[in-house]
Amino acid sequence: MWTAYLILTVLLLILTILPKIQNSHWIFRVPEFGKIQVTLFILLTFLLGFAVNHSEYFWYYQSFLLLMFVYHGLILVKYTPLYPVKKHFRRQQSSQKLKFISANVYQFNKEYERFIELIKKYNPDFFLTMESNSDWEKAMQPLEKEYRYQHKVTLENTYGMHFYSKTKVEDAKTHYFVADDIPSIEAHMETDHGFKFVFFGVHPPPPSPTEEETSKERDGDLLSTAKRVTEIDKPIIVVGDFNNVAWSKSSILFRKTSHLIDPRIGRSFVSTFHARYWLLRFPIDLMFHSENIFIEDLKTLENFGSDHLPVYCEFYIDHHNSEQEERIDGATSEEKAEAEEMIEEGKKEDGERDAVVTE
Repeated sequence: MWTAYLILTVLLLILTILPKIQNSHWIFRVPEFGKIQVTLFILLTFLLGFAVNHSEYFWYYQSFLLLMFVYHGLILVKYTPLYPVKKHFRRQQSSQKLKFISANVYQFNKEYERFIELIKKYNPDFFLTMESNSDWEKAMQPLEKEYRYQHKVTLENTYGMHFYSKTKVEDAKTHYFVADDIPSIEAHMETDHGFKFVFFGVHPPPPSPTEEETSKERDGDLLSTAKRVTEIDKPIIVVGDFNNVAWSKSSILFRKTSHLIDPRIGRSFVSTFHARYWLLRFPIDLMFHSENIFIEDLKTLENFGSDHLPVYCEFYIDHHNSEQEERIDGATSEEKAEAEEMIEEGKKEDGERDAVVTE
C-alpha cells in the first residue's frame, strides 16, 4: 500500500509539472486535458495516505499533495459557480433569444437519425457540425428545408464542417488559416429584428500520438482565428471542437488576443469528450464571445452516438450594455508577439508535414 501511495504521488507530480514546461510536443500538452481528473486523484491519494503505514517522510509527501491540490484547485474553481461573476438580466433593448448547437458528430458514427431527432427536439436557430463528411451531408438533407441558410465544407479527413441556419446569413466564407485541409467557418448573420453578429466555427487538430505530434498547428489555427476576430466590429461568437482546454496557455492567449470572454468562467466545465466515459471526460469543445453577447444557458446535451457530447447555448445580443467589458482581459505587447510567432510556427509545421508526405 505504501508503495502504491508513493507511485501515485510521483506520477501526479509529473502530471502537474509536464504542462508547465512550454514545449509543444503532445507529451507536455496532453496532461493539460486531465486537470480535473488529476485534481481528483490528488485528493484521493491524499486521503489514501492516512490509511497506509506512516514513514518519517509521510508529512512531506502529504504536504506535496496538498500543495498540488491547492494549485490545481485555484485554476479549476474559476470554471465553477463558486467563482463570483456578475449576473446579467435581459433588457428590452436586447435581441430576441437565440439558441444554437455545436456538435462533433464523429465521422464514422452512422446514427444519423439520432442527431436529426436531437435537432428537432431542441430546435436551434442554427447549428454547426464537425467531422461531417458526404454521408453526413446526405443524412442531414431533411433539415435543409427548415434551415435554408447553409455553408458546407465537405471533407473526408475528419475535418469537414457544415453550418445550417434559420437566422439569415448575409455572407459566409471558409478559412484555411494554417493548413489547406483544416477549415474554419466565418458566417455574418442578422436576426429578424436587425441585430447583426458573426459566428465562427473552428476545429483544429489535437496534439496526440495518433494525429499531430505537436500542438503547433492547433495553436496557430486558433490564434489566426483570434487575429481575424479583432478585424471585425460586430458581436462575435467563436465555437467548436478546440481540441484544447480553457486553462491552457494557448487558450488563454486566444482569449486575450481576441478580446473575447470565456462563458465557462463562473459557470461550469461543460465537459464533452469522451461522451461514453464520464470519468475520462474533458472540456475541449469551447466557446468564446464578445462583450455584447450575453449567455443565458450553456450545457451539454445527450449523446447521439458520437464520441463528443453536443454543446447547447442560449444567448441574446445587447449592443448598448457595457456591463461585461470588465471581463475582457487584453493581451500585452509580449503576448501579441508570442501569438504571431505561434501562428507562423503553425504554418511552418503544416509545410513540413506536407513535405514529408510528398517525399
